[in-house]
Amino acid sequence: MARLQLDLPEHFIYTTNLTVRVNDLNYGAHVGNDNMLVLMQQARIEFYRASGFKDEVSFEESVGQVIADALVIYKAEAFLGDVLTIQLAVADISKYGFDMLYLVTNVETGKEVARAKTGIVCFDYEKRKIAVIPERLLSVIGK
Repeated sequence: MARLQLDLPEHFIYTTNLTVRVNDLNYGAHVGNDNMLVLMQQARIEFYRASGFKDEVSFEESVGQVIADALVIYKAEAFLGDVLTIQLAVADISKYGFDMLYLVTNVETGKEVARAKTGIVCFDYEKRKIAVIPERLLSVIGK
């Protein structure tokens, strides 16, 4: 079976630690694949808040973001109480969006738990259509 590949940059623009909660677990008693996306979303929200934004849907007036696609490559299990470091980077910035890249590692073991990418598209929630990346967000993500 051919495995998906995702190259990550050497430089990350934001790092946070999150603790695995009981509701992050699946029947295998490890972080479920859907909950890894939730943990990445929490890290992304923390990044936006640290950058002066309220949340993911309030970059500017009615412009926020939607996720266009997601890729997650799992490398190791994470269990209840594990503290995960989630690092964020940005790539492939265009007029309407960018890729956000994630590296998830276990603080105690140092093992890579996952690497991921979400395709982010700016979206005007009032007009219900894609929008140009606001200048303020561009200045934060590094274009």
